[in-house]
Amino acid sequence: MKNVTDSFVSLGHWPSAGSFGFNTDILATNLINLSIVLGVLIFFGKGVLSDLLDNRKQRILNTLRNSEELREGAIEQLEKARARLRKVEMEADQFRVNGYDEIEREKLTLINSTYKTLEQLENYKNETIHFEQQRVINQVRQRVFQQALQGALGTLNSCLTNELHLHTISANIGMFGTMKEIMD
Repeated sequence: MKNVTDSFVSLGHWPSAGSFGFNTDILATNLINLSIVLGVLIFFGKGVLSDLLDNRKQRILNTLRNSEELREGAIEQLEKARARLRKVEMEADQFRVNGYDEIEREKLTLINSTYKTLEQLENYKNETIHFEQQRVINQVRQRVFQQALQGALGTLNSCLTNELHLHTISANIGMFGTMKEIMD
């Protein structure tokens, strides 16, 4: 690299009278060099730069199209998700309403069942009370009957004398005799 630079520098020291050479004055040659370089770049780089810009433009447009498609897909998925959410919310509301209805039905069933059980218990209690009353009434009747029978026997025993006793037995035997004659 040093040799290339030295050769340009040595060319700059040649005499300029009638010969071709390089002007080493930086300020004078800079504007010309820049305009030449720009001209060459514009002339040759115009196609390359245009192709690069077109490629870049196509990539940007493709990216925009892809982004738009993704956005539309996302919007579509969002709408589907919203529709599913509405459906799930409606189902949840329906389950909630059905749950409340089921709770009310179960509550009424339980109340009715409890009422029937209480009614059966009340009937059983009433039947038990009636049965006990009848049993007590029968016991009282038996006791009254026994006491009346004992009183009657006591009265009969105290009023009955041997003569009356014999006379009653004779009368009864006489009645049996007449009955036997009638039957024969």
